[in-house]
Amino acid sequence: MVAMPAQDTTPARPDLDLGEDAALLVDLLKLGTFIARPMREGVAEPMGLSPNDLKIILALGGEGELAGHELSDIMGLPPMNVSRAIAALTARGLVELAPDATNRRRKPVRLTAAGMDLFRQTIPAMAEVGGHLFADFTPKERAVFHAAAQAILARMTGAG
Repeated sequence: MVAMPAQDTTPARPDLDLGEDAALLVDLLKLGTFIARPMREGVAEPMGLSPNDLKIILALGGEGELAGHELSDIMGLPPMNVSRAIAALTARGLVELAPDATNRRRKPVRLTAAGMDLFRQTIPAMAEVGGHLFADFTPKERAVFHAAAQAILARMTGAG
């Protein structure tokens, strides 16, 4: 289990009123930053993956075939970092090219059978990390948080 440091929820600058929307955005940015450690220590490292490798495995496992530029957009990583991770995962037999019959210029990748097996193995590890992070949430709080996250993702990806 990954130990999580106690976080002080007092604003660093109580004299600075960000307003509700900006304060929510700051909290979201902090969440994105702080979630990296438990994901790295609790999921990526035990599976012999770098954090970027894990992100690609999760993206391809959840979304299916994606081109490098799509992975770069989803993951918020520079294309070169994505290319390096794809090359490393391809060399390990976890990712392969998936020709696009409708667009020969597009070069999507997909998980191999071994990659899909690894993706499935991440689920219990993520459940453990999530269980620790959400341990104090009631089922209703979990549902509200999930609905809010889904709404934000839909707005940001144009799916909503």
